[in-house]
Amino acid sequence: MTAIREQVCRTPRHTSFFLSAGDPAGVPVIFVHGWPELSISWRHQLPVVAGLGFHAVAPDVRGYGRSSIYPAHADYALAEIVADMIELLDHLGAARAIWVGHDWGAPVVWSIAQQHPDRCHGVAAMCLPYLPEGFSIEAALPYADRALYPEAEHPAAQWDYHLFYRENFAAACAAFDADPRAMIRLAFRMSDPAMKGQPAITAGVRARGGWFGPGMAAPQMPRDEAVLTEADEDRYVEGLVRNGFFGPDSWYMNGAANAAYAARVKDRWRLEMPVLFLHAEYDAVCETLTSRLAEPMRANCPRLTERVIPAGHFLAQERPREVNAALVGWLATALAEVWPA
Repeated sequence: MTAIREQVCRTPRHTSFFLSAGDPAGVPVIFVHGWPELSISWRHQLPVVAGLGFHAVAPDVRGYGRSSIYPAHADYALAEIVADMIELLDHLGAARAIWVGHDWGAPVVWSIAQQHPDRCHGVAAMCLPYLPEGFSIEAALPYADRALYPEAEHPAAQWDYHLFYRENFAAACAAFDADPRAMIRLAFRMSDPAMKGQPAITAGVRARGGWFGPGMAAPQMPRDEAVLTEADEDRYVEGLVRNGFFGPDSWYMNGAANAAYAARVKDRWRLEMPVLFLHAEYDAVCETLTSRLAEPMRANCPRLTERVIPAGHFLAQERPREVNAALVGWLATALAEVWPA
């Protein structure tokens, strides 16, 4: 029952490819990946959660892998992605799920909790904490660590790259499309604890004239075998080469739309369901242990559990044992009423 299956959910508006493991009649635990990932980012979590008796599910979100891709920035607003996830839940035949999100997947599951609390047993997020007004640079910037990012030098702090997408979208995409394999090797590697407390590379994207400099692709690095096998790398690269980075990068172009979406349910900004948040100790971009970025989450999630994982941004792939232990411990305690018999 813990074998991972490949499946498809098709509706008139969208197609979601997804991986699943475990009992299809079990309580769904739906894992939502971020940038620039795929459903396989949860390869270490799916068999473990399925082995407990849950139905573990991980889709390729829109713009990625074998799910639908779209031609306009607006097609990648959170309202559309949440609708995809609710359609997936309906396809699974379940009224509610436990939602788990990482990176951009975190705003997706936070939005599901806001917009559809009746479809949630609980919500777990990694790296990016809850911002009730919706995830955007405008929402995150007031909580920047100004000791690390003086406003005169870094007015947009570590969120500078968001503005680069807005101002130079084609150049941002071109830098990644030039060599997706190099980008994957750069992103998915063991973190360096010595980088803790150092400014993120994302703080200087506009000053450099691009992610890696004007017109430059990602630097060449060897694959980190501790994080990625050759087969894992090939699957990531195949999806990114086939689809390109337009869709993944377009997620950054909907700040105003995402804020308007959250504002529609301002009376539901306080999340009453059980919530788990995993801090990535060495994540320089989504830094949550020194800055004030986690404050809105703590103020609006009364049933919050927090854990710190000694990892960088891609913690579920870098430290799967620690992530799994934190997730399973939370499921067993905060959501004991849905724990499989």
